[in-house]
Amino acid sequence: MKIEQIYTGCLSEAAYYIESEGEAVIIDPLRETKPYLDRAKADNAKIKYIFETHFHADFVSGHIDLANKTGAEIVYGPTTMETGFNKITATDGQIFKVGKVTFEVLHTPGHTMESSTFLLRNEVGKGVGIFTGDTLFIGDVGRPDLAQKVIAELTQEKLASHLYDSLRNKIMPLDDDIIVYPGHGQGSACGKNMSSETMDTLGHQKKTNYALRADMTKKEFTKEVLTGLMPPPGYFPQNVMINIKGYEPLDSVLKKGSNALTPREFEMLANETNAIIIDTRAKDEFRKGFIPNSIYIGIDGSFATWAGTLIPDVKQEILIVADEDKVQEVITRLARVGYDNAQGYLKGGFEAWKQEKREIDFIKTVTAEQLSKITDPEIVDIRKASEFNSEHIMGAINAPLDYINESMKKLLPSSTYYIHCATGYRSLIFISILQSRGYRNLVDVKCGFNKMKDSKLFEVTDYVCPSTLL
Repeated sequence: MKIEQIYTGCLSEAAYYIESEGEAVIIDPLRETKPYLDRAKADNAKIKYIFETHFHADFVSGHIDLANKTGAEIVYGPTTMETGFNKITATDGQIFKVGKVTFEVLHTPGHTMESSTFLLRNEVGKGVGIFTGDTLFIGDVGRPDLAQKVIAELTQEKLASHLYDSLRNKIMPLDDDIIVYPGHGQGSACGKNMSSETMDTLGHQKKTNYALRADMTKKEFTKEVLTGLMPPPGYFPQNVMINIKGYEPLDSVLKKGSNALTPREFEMLANETNAIIIDTRAKDEFRKGFIPNSIYIGIDGSFATWAGTLIPDVKQEILIVADEDKVQEVITRLARVGYDNAQGYLKGGFEAWKQEKREIDFIKTVTAEQLSKITDPEIVDIRKASEFNSEHIMGAINAPLDYINESMKKLLPSSTYYIHCATGYRSLIFISILQSRGYRNLVDVKCGFNKMKDSKLFEVTDYVCPSTLL
């Protein structure tokens, strides 16, 4: 038997490959199928099942494409949801045999109503691992407020009650030496305070995970789990519906997005459609100049998550500025969160645009040292509220990038503001968006809060350990 976690850092997402005697299972696959096909081919194994722990909100699953390419059957836990594809709707306790191992479906509603955990037993029937999806994380549990965005009669309190029962009745009675294999790690918005570790023993989680405290009442659990939650990204409900109804094959999405456009064609398409321009280059390259009204979301950061957070409609037409060797990656990462409508990319990249002497825009920048010499600067910290509350530059205001439409109301278009995040990535996103909306006096603080704090040129509030990472 082989168990392999296939972790994708930019989404903080864990998929799993389990193989026994030439048969394999993939759990919670991402949109692109090649990594799973290659893995099975290396073992000369046939993918028999695709297990889905729930209808995902933070990414589009690869279940449909993978099933079409392998003939594997898609399996969900108990649900009445009608889907746009064939699936097995398993019952609580149903057993699936794969080679010499078995998987038992444990219905664990709470994060969503169909959420299920898959209990893996080895060749002699001993439980060795649980694949918990978004029910149980390392150090945390799945937030119980997402399904209410899709099913109106659900409330976060009802879901929290279900989650409490699922943890106590289905997961906590299992043996302590069982390994917990969660669907996400730190950085995902599906939980509020996950560990950076991506697997652990159940016994250790019973001792350290606040939500598994043995003497915790349901009322205490509900309060603990709901405290500190922030509104989820707007694309989450849209991704749920894509995962339920189905989607265009990724191969078709890649072909459409790989349309190479000359600068003239690129500009014409931008002017004649509602397409937005996303510039994905390195932040230092973007600072040197960019196409007017383009939005910076660097491919080297949490690209897909920020695209999903900041672009309201997954059907939005998109034009791409990228290094040519990164174009396929950009299209793929957009598709991971349901943005399938990339119309093409700028052939030759930004250099081709410059060579034709087309209009270029810039963002003003200062270093921490330069900012320290300015009298009474208006400093705007666009990090998450939890980061700001933990520690910040004295006198700065918090205008989180996550909720930019509300945050921009705190700023006057005619005033000068010095914008920073932690390292200089998010501040460029923030400024590029507001600059495209007419804010022309925003100045980027290069390298962000970390550099400002280390410089000791600014007064910083006392550190407070955050209770949530949202």
